[in-house]
Amino acid sequence: MKRGKNYLEGAKLIDRTKLYDAGEAMDLVIQAAKAKFDETVECHIKLGVDSRHADQQVRGAVVLPHGTGKVARVLVFAKGDKIAEAESAGADYVGSEELVAKIQGENWFDFDVVVATPDMMGVVGRLGKVLGPKGLMPSPKAGTVTMDVAKAITDIKSGKIEYKLDKTNIIHCPIGKVSFGKEKLEENFNTLTKAVAKAKPAAAKGVYMRSIAVTSTMGPSVRVNAAKIAE
Repeated sequence: MKRGKNYLEGAKLIDRTKLYDAGEAMDLVIQAAKAKFDETVECHIKLGVDSRHADQQVRGAVVLPHGTGKVARVLVFAKGDKIAEAESAGADYVGSEELVAKIQGENWFDFDVVVATPDMMGVVGRLGKVLGPKGLMPSPKAGTVTMDVAKAITDIKSGKIEYKLDKTNIIHCPIGKVSFGKEKLEENFNTLTKAVAKAKPAAAKGVYMRSIAVTSTMGPSVRVNAAKIAE
């Protein structure tokens, strides 16, 4: 794969054979980010589990202390007095059947997170085939199926992110923007990795955190010493 000049310049700063401490890694990611826009910094965590087995799933949510640099657009499926509660809490879209029709009929996805009250999951379930592949299906584990819609919305708007395994047993999560600086990125990184470490399934055997890398949108990846993350 051919890389651009900025990427190659940034890559010169990084020793591919070295595992860096979190602070060093954030420093390097910032230095290597050469794009003209404020790049997102992502964390990629490879786990020693097998996502094909239900007892080895790793999924949850965590509020990053400094957010992600992006305010999420929240869609809420609710009825009755929960509609007003969601609107007051700052939901971008609130409704029920009409939202299902809009998503199905217009291929409408102008939202980042879906929250639903438990009594609406029968309605939301009809969207499983379209929300599921996009990672948008509400989940009790992620705190997005709840009667406390106000808290869910507040947490999401404050920087709550969901983490879960992909098919290759890797978790991919944004942890902020390059403009955050080293300290804020490191705090967000530590919050995420501690949450993932805590979520270790009882069925997981051997080394749990196999590898961790951080990278900016257009920059090279930096490997972090996973052994130093508290398990």
